[in-house]
Amino acid sequence: MAKIRTGGITTHVQRLDAAVRPPAGAGGAPLVVFVHGLLTDSLASYYFTLGPAFAAEGIDVIMYDLRGHGRSDRPRTGYRLECFVDDLVALLDALGERRPAHVVGNSFGGTVAAAVAAWHPERVATVTMIESEPPVAAWARHMADGLADAKDRLARKEVIGWIRAEHGAHTARLSRSAGRILQTTTLAEDVPAGRVIDDGLRAIGCPLLALFGDQSGLSAQAPVLRRKLPSCRTVVLPEQGHSVLVERTAETRELLLSWVREHALSGAAAP
Repeated sequence: MAKIRTGGITTHVQRLDAAVRPPAGAGGAPLVVFVHGLLTDSLASYYFTLGPAFAAEGIDVIMYDLRGHGRSDRPRTGYRLECFVDDLVALLDALGERRPAHVVGNSFGGTVAAAVAAWHPERVATVTMIESEPPVAAWARHMADGLADAKDRLARKEVIGWIRAEHGAHTARLSRSAGRILQTTTLAEDVPAGRVIDDGLRAIGCPLLALFGDQSGLSAQAPVLRRKLPSCRTVVLPEQGHSVLVERTAETRELLLSWVREHALSGAAAP
């Protein structure tokens, strides 16, 4: 693990190099960048699910903590979506990476991935959104309501107590940590106020894979994404809510490995 300056903050990053290198002349190993979710998440969610498995399959992996999360810096301000995007681009630059990356994002991380593809298309080979929304105006409204509610609720001791009783001590600790982020930074106000893309999604030109649980409200996006993005593929997992990554890890891993291999072989990830 390492800490690297990415613009105005220090970012905690972990690289996993491909265990098996491709033959000479094969175009090099694909690069996958994993972007985690907001508030209760960190790069650890990928370290214990997808990261090592991808490296074992001959893929170079980058995992990192978003600003305000994990072991990365937590500035008081600076949490608009474009700040998260700039951090990722700066991280790739600091690591000397010029390969277009397959960017995989869970929840808010998928929104970051889609924004990078829209604003820095030369840096992205494909995008995978796991239980995510693209950064359009409707997404910003959802985030404004959800973050304001979380900021209020997670500041209450009785709410944390209920979470502990219903979901256990670990979830209660994560919830307290999320509450501290919301109370000590401007994240709740900044994220919904950030830059968005056109509702037609025309700015996203690369292939996009979207995974949803059928019991999640986000799954309603599947036909919309397919209609607006000819290069979009959607998968809706049955009997599954929002926690696709941790509850359906094996299926997610196989779907993503197949997706990355397909587009690496087609030349999408060549330097």
